[in-house]
Amino acid sequence: MEARDTELEKELDATLQARRELGTEYESALVESFLEKVEQRLDATVDRRVRRQVAEQRMVVARGGRPAGPGAGDHFGENFGERFGFAIISLVLAIPLSAIGVANAGLKGLIVTWAGIVGVNAFQAARTAPWRRSRRAEDEDR
Repeated sequence: MEARDTELEKELDATLQARRELGTEYESALVESFLEKVEQRLDATVDRRVRRQVAEQRMVVARGGRPAGPGAGDHFGENFGERFGFAIISLVLAIPLSAIGVANAGLKGLIVTWAGIVGVNAFQAARTAPWRRSRRAEDEDR
């Protein structure tokens, strides 16, 4: 994981250096390019996690267990990794999004950007809350 962080740091340094050399007229193109690289890294990470979870569920089913359904993460801590990962990704993306918001609309842009970040995280937290159970999971328990 540290190797990827180092790669991303190098990409960011290169982007910042290019911005210094090229000037502000290329700023949006440079930011877009960097965000595409971040998105590619996130996609690769999500793909690996999904493949791992699918393999784990197949193993559970093969051993005669019940696959994880919508109510499977109801116990405290089972969805912690998902929630924590989502929060970390949001904070990493908040940096360039904040810069874009400030560059385009000043303080109002920054406020709108952070309102969106907080809103997305609040929705995700409510969706994966450990105390929340689906009706299907309650019916299965009966």
